[in-house]
Amino acid sequence: MIGKLKGTVDEIGEDHVVIDVHGVCYVAFCPARTLASLPRSGEAAILFIETYVREDQLRLFGFASAMEREWFRLLQTAQGVGAKVALAILGTLTTGELANAIALRDVAMVSRAPGVGKKVAERIVTELKNKAPAFSGGDLDIGMMQELGAGVAPGPVSDAVSALSNLGYSRDQAASAVAAALKSAGEDADSASLIRLGLKELAK
Repeated sequence: MIGKLKGTVDEIGEDHVVIDVHGVCYVAFCPARTLASLPRSGEAAILFIETYVREDQLRLFGFASAMEREWFRLLQTAQGVGAKVALAILGTLTTGELANAIALRDVAMVSRAPGVGKKVAERIVTELKNKAPAFSGGDLDIGMMQELGAGVAPGPVSDAVSALSNLGYSRDQAASAVAAALKSAGEDADSASLIRLGLKELAK
């Protein structure tokens, strides 16, 4: 079982990279975001690897971090999600954005990934809502969000996140700020209070 590759970049393809480890070249299929973050050919690189062994093939999947690899595994526990779909999602969203999308049940956010339709996105946010907290990486207090309605963000929360996003903040920043605002304002806070406190969080 290969867990990590340390070597030099030999070649970067559309969906894979070839890593030269002391003369042995490994092909690892990666999310688009990981491929984009890799250095140029001939430079050193490290990839966290998930190894798939089948009767007729051995395939390596490479990731920029151990957290990204864990999300790759977690996503495939959702019905209808295979390696291809998991790679597409991780190629579109950061792990923090994905954690926020599941916490807020933001189907549209997950659907941004190519080849991921609404039904698959809905299954992901529904089936992973109780598993995702362990994979949030501290980006969002997902447990709190889930307590506020079994994983469904209440109106004021959604409104506050939307308002902050409209002000130019990323969805990830907005969701994290609103989650922090909830801790101080309480679950009964209205959207205006969450927006005000969220802006304070973003200004820190």
